[in-house]
Amino acid sequence: MYRRARFAVVIPAVAGGLLAGMTPALANPGTVNTTGIPARYAEQDLAWRQCTAEDVPDKPETAKILECATFASPRDWERPDDPPDVTIAISRLKSTGETTASVLTNPGGPGGPGRSFPASLSEQAKLREHQEIIGIDTRGTGRSTNISCGGAGQGAIHDPRDRDPRNLDLLLDEVELTTKTCERASGELGRFIDTFHNTKDLDLLRVLLGREEINWIGYSAGTWLGAHYAQRFPDRVGRFVLDSSVDFTSTWAASFDLQPMGYERRWRQDFLPWAATHDDRYGLGTTGEQVRQTFEQVRYALTRDPVEVDGVKVGPGELDSRVVGLLKSKRAFPGLADFLVQLRTLTGNDAPKQARAAIAAEPASNDALLAVLTAVRCNDSPTPGDRESVIRRSQEFLDQGELLAGGYWMFIQNCIFWDNQPRPLPTMDGKGVPPVVLVQSANDPATPIEGARKAHAGFENSRLLTVTGEGDHGIYGYGNPAVDEVVDAYLVDGVVPENQSVPGMPLPDPA
Repeated sequence: MYRRARFAVVIPAVAGGLLAGMTPALANPGTVNTTGIPARYAEQDLAWRQCTAEDVPDKPETAKILECATFASPRDWERPDDPPDVTIAISRLKSTGETTASVLTNPGGPGGPGRSFPASLSEQAKLREHQEIIGIDTRGTGRSTNISCGGAGQGAIHDPRDRDPRNLDLLLDEVELTTKTCERASGELGRFIDTFHNTKDLDLLRVLLGREEINWIGYSAGTWLGAHYAQRFPDRVGRFVLDSSVDFTSTWAASFDLQPMGYERRWRQDFLPWAATHDDRYGLGTTGEQVRQTFEQVRYALTRDPVEVDGVKVGPGELDSRVVGLLKSKRAFPGLADFLVQLRTLTGNDAPKQARAAIAAEPASNDALLAVLTAVRCNDSPTPGDRESVIRRSQEFLDQGELLAGGYWMFIQNCIFWDNQPRPLPTMDGKGVPPVVLVQSANDPATPIEGARKAHAGFENSRLLTVTGEGDHGIYGYGNPAVDEVVDAYLVDGVVPENQSVPGMPLPDPA
């Protein structure tokens, strides 16, 4: 669950008081390193320099406003003297005034490269006044020490709605092969890519930044990481914002099980009616149901004759994948509608051959992101089940009418094939943790609100800011002034909000 792939995360304060975590950058080392970090790691210097395009390959244009650095971290935090170390790549967007606090960020995944992410918050003027914004490529991904899936998982996608047992066997064979290849290609390091090690890396970074406390803005799967850091190090928590939250009080599997319902709701309640409203532009149908039928006709045509784009076949599985990705942001709705219009042309009886160049092929998935996504989920928490139970569960989703992602859900059940045993994680109840703030849109497809509500109910002293009439995955810093006002008051002024609702932003005008 990754915001801006944008393909999902607290804190003692007195209203009007000084920002939690506003300790001087050169704090007394004795008050900073009280969590037992070995001196050879805690005494590293962060050699900040201007970032280059190579430092942020996912978004090279952000290099001009960011500074970059790296630090060494133990491969195994339970045996920190065992070589080799891993390298963690970080960035910072400097504050516009005197820097008195650090806010760490995470875009989600787990495994989304985060070094470029501070640039997405560059227009948050109030936040930047006295806080440096820190981006992190968590271990395994980005420009940090990588793990790999060896190129697996990038072939054609089997149609999960085709319930022929032979097709389902082939689909699960591919999932198993990808999982085993990820585990083998990642080698020994793969066992140490998990939330426990990520929280320890974050605490080391806190020490290197000279902070007694850190602030946090995490999106999607970054809510899991932020909440787990807060539970493990409650005395080091400043102000934590968990945006588009998974249910971090449960398991990864429980959160991903909500997605078929979430995507179907977003599809039927938001996109389909919107496309019908703009039938004069797209011609997909004058009602939401007509638009859905158009989609189903195109999808069926692709089951019989996939479209070849740049040498890559685009079939129903690839269509599902593209639609699921584009539903996470309303800004993508016009592009999704155009995509369906183009596909309808390509699958028509009189499809002009030259039109086949109109659709760009889906870019290959990031190998390190896929590897970390697999390792963190599978190393963190058990995923019960086997091939038969996965098939039964996916059929239940389809029978419930959750067609868009009910079959696609099968592709993320790879942890049933994972060999490493999960590492025990703390009980996530929020006891002893300062107030945390969850920001959640009502129709978020990737991290449905039901998960956020459960996390809020089970995590003491948390607050839930619900964004009504909204379905975007990732809210703070993306154009909603009502959300930004509440979150900025919390992050900057220490005003802990009550549970409340604020309105979302309107769907886009394609004109």
